[in-house]
Amino acid sequence: MEKERILVVEDEFEIADLVRDYLVMEGYEVMHAKDGQEGWDLFQKENPTLTVLDLMLPKLDGMELCRLIRSRSMIPIIMMTAKKSESDKIIGLGIGADDYITKPFSPSELVARIKAQLRRYRHFSQDAYLHQDILTFGDLTIDASEYKVRIKDHPIELSAREFQILNLLASHAGQVFTKEQLFDKIWGYDHMGDFNTLMVYMRKLREKIEVDPSNPVYLRTVWGVGYKFEGGVESSWGD
Repeated sequence: MEKERILVVEDEFEIADLVRDYLVMEGYEVMHAKDGQEGWDLFQKENPTLTVLDLMLPKLDGMELCRLIRSRSMIPIIMMTAKKSESDKIIGLGIGADDYITKPFSPSELVARIKAQLRRYRHFSQDAYLHQDILTFGDLTIDASEYKVRIKDHPIELSAREFQILNLLASHAGQVFTKEQLFDKIWGYDHMGDFNTLMVYMRKLREKIEVDPSNPVYLRTVWGVGYKFEGGVESSWGD
């Protein structure tokens, strides 16, 4: 069986070596880039299965590298950074990162997050391949086989995590999911009760697919419980 390939983009060599050692022990093939530009070059050349990247990188910063990777691929992206502000986390998730870990971190925790991301990515990819699902609700079309979303004829750019949340809810239209259930099904591990992360994703999704994000018709909040997708929606987008 071919090893899964992890691209680590980190300019601090001690951290990069530590992460690489732990991942190699887990059976992964690891590539290391010391700056954002080298990371982008390696990504295009080596086609990794998952990318772990630092936020603060020389030559090409982590935010821009994340945008570039997401424009080409839906592979999982985990950002790691010494910054602890909520705004950095929101920006990182908003531009396409699937997870976010703050330095200093436990290498074992990072490995657990990587395993969870890969498990979810494989699950959604296999499910899309087997079922070739295309869901349509009014002007909204969700193509699970190609990880694509459209409103009328206009493509909507979503991160892998945003797509997984939307596809899960839309595939069970009308069913209410608690926040805990969403974490279990999407993240696949204990996310330390950080429900703000889920709120960020829901806000970003609403900004992308709702006519009025402050008054959503697709992604509805069930107060005190969680979220649901409302399937019986009439067209409300203009031409």
